[in-house]
Amino acid sequence: MRAYLDFEKPVAELEAKIAELHALSEGADPAAISDDVGRLEAKAQQALKALYATLTPWQKTMVARHPERPHFRDLVAGLIEDFTPLAGDRAFGEDEAIAAGFGRFRGRAVCVIGQEKGFDTESRIKHNFGMARPEGYRKAVRIMDMAEKFSLPVLTLVDTAGAYPGIGAEERGQAEAIARSTDRQLSLGVPSISVIIGEGGSGGAVAIATANTVLMLEHAIYSVISPEGAASIIWRDSTKASDAATNMKITAQDLLRFGVIDGIIAEPAGGAHRDPQAAIQETGNAIEKAFGRLDGLSPEALRQARAEKFLAIGRKL
Repeated sequence: MRAYLDFEKPVAELEAKIAELHALSEGADPAAISDDVGRLEAKAQQALKALYATLTPWQKTMVARHPERPHFRDLVAGLIEDFTPLAGDRAFGEDEAIAAGFGRFRGRAVCVIGQEKGFDTESRIKHNFGMARPEGYRKAVRIMDMAEKFSLPVLTLVDTAGAYPGIGAEERGQAEAIARSTDRQLSLGVPSISVIIGEGGSGGAVAIATANTVLMLEHAIYSVISPEGAASIIWRDSTKASDAATNMKITAQDLLRFGVIDGIIAEPAGGAHRDPQAAIQETGNAIEKAFGRLDGLSPEALRQARAEKFLAIGRKL
């Protein structure tokens, strides 16, 4: 069954009626209910479009976290051919919160790095809900080193609530690992593109999102801290997460206006989880255009453009 968000209740009720009509018509003439079904489907689609045209920042946060939203593995399966995953940081161990490897994107050899949250209880635990430890970021640095050595562009897919805050991660140098990953991506002499596909949380996201071009899916979020975390700090009340989300300006539309990101990728009506394949295709088209704009630039020009991009953030308000 489809998972509905709280604000999608009107659509859920209409689609439940449609499903009920289909169930009642089993074995009967489909034409007998076609008019009723068509009318309800049109009404549900209209309601869905109206809802998603006026989402609040907190509602967008819920959409970005939707369990059926396309994850790293879905985009790789839909966009990358001959993907070969690589593991380990060659220092401590493997961290499955960050996946990385090489493959071909529409005929172009690329390096792909991203967070994987998992899709069921077992895989979420395996991937630590997409929250990487230091070895994950050190793996990302190792893979970026290889990409530059072989002159391969880097594509990163960002989807994390943040870096893992556990004691072990801190003991192994979490902040240093994030800083080195951020620095390595900034210093790449090959084209780099980052896409925020769900949540872009804090330094855990920035560590692999300091690219020449940063794109966001329409209903993704990108912030220095989660709305719940900000509410707990500012108001000492996590139930004020909705207020925090509004004031933090975490939506793609706000971040494009502030110059933090470079473009927004449209999602199907009702969000990417409604039609994952369409969302993945649209994401692929945006990535292809972004790579096309970077083709032919020298390593120094790429580094310079990347540096200027991030230094300019906050100066155009």
